[in-house]
Amino acid sequence: MQRFLPLLYLYKKLFMKKTLIALLAFIPIISSAQSYEGTITYNKQKQEAIIIDYAYSQEAVENAIVQKISQMGYKGKTEKGIFNKDKGFIVFKSAFITDISDNSMDYIIKIERKSRKEKDETTLYLVMNKDGENVMPSLASLNIGKAKSFLNNLLPEIEVANLELQIKAQETTVAKAEKKFRDLQDDQQSLEKKIKNLQEDLKNNVKNQENQQKEIEAQKQALEALRAKRTGPSL
Repeated sequence: MQRFLPLLYLYKKLFMKKTLIALLAFIPIISSAQSYEGTITYNKQKQEAIIIDYAYSQEAVENAIVQKISQMGYKGKTEKGIFNKDKGFIVFKSAFITDISDNSMDYIIKIERKSRKEKDETTLYLVMNKDGENVMPSLASLNIGKAKSFLNNLLPEIEVANLELQIKAQETTVAKAEKKFRDLQDDQQSLEKKIKNLQEDLKNNVKNQENQQKEIEAQKQALEALRAKRTGPSL
């Protein structure tokens, strides 16, 4: 039995190592894009909010969440105006998002890039109001957890939105390349026409030179004929 102990020890050690590697590989997946609680200023008040950071562009995140809520039948209104301090917030009034709560609320969303340098790092804020008041202080922990899960589970939609943006950008690149090709083709036709005209002009020039040479010879002969008619001493 004792001689089998080293083998059992090695097997156990190997099993634990593989398990640890599998867990380490899984941790980044479950720890990425995890929402948390914080605050943001809206309507001149510091509002409690659910916050989450995504490693995607602001446009991809915005397109994803707006489309998701729009598919529930709600249209968001974006705050605008030069002097509007709430500019950029998207408000879904009296919306039923059953993944979060069975009651209607105003879902107020702000999406912004983390920094100018980090174009693919975006922060999303979710504020939930009812009758102009923030509901998070009175919201059940179950519903807060659901709100967090709602944002955590948005990643597939963001990936789809991001792919669509990449496709759109590539379509634009292809369209620009095709336009440049058409422009080059037009330039070719224009240059070929110019070359043809120049070749024709060159041909005409050679012919004109030949005619002019003949004219010179004729005029010289006429000059010699006139000189031959002189009767007096040559000048």
